[in-house]
Amino acid sequence: PVQILSYLGGVVKVEETDLKPRMGFLYPILTHNISVFINATREQDSGQYMCTVNVVDDTIRLDKNVGLINLTVLVPPAAPTCQLHGNAIVGANVTLSCSSKKGKPSPMYQWQREPPTLQVFFPPAQDRARGTLKLTNLSLEMSGVYVCRAENQAGSKNCSIVLEV
Repeated sequence: PVQILSYLGGVVKVEETDLKPRMGFLYPILTHNISVFINATREQDSGQYMCTVNVVDDTIRLDKNVGLINLTVLVPPAAPTCQLHGNAIVGANVTLSCSSKKGKPSPMYQWQREPPTLQVFFPPAQDRARGTLKLTNLSLEMSGVYVCRAENQAGSKNCSIVLEV
């Protein structure tokens, strides 16, 4: 463990870490609430944080003076990339793929065809985890704009592809 913040003998000390300019105690120490804040969180701030409280002349009991909390910083998906695999000719099969380079947790993907012929897709044609949509036995009527949404708890982003059969 790396010490990042302390209050000792009436002095608050913030250690030289990348958290230094972004963290501190939320309330004045005299309120006895030693909550901390972290501003401008980053994915690398994720981890386990430990708070220890030692009172002068108090018996130190390891199970009583330590608090642990796990922090997971969620990251919205980056703008995904949409691609067409195969030849878009009548009677053929194609796969549309969608992938996002960033996102925590890993994004799920949802394809839909835009109006005027709105269409939502389900398995097995669509694989939400992989971001693929399989279109089989293409017809001229299947031409249109297909939109993929990459989504997790932190947000969502779209990309689209024009299918011309």
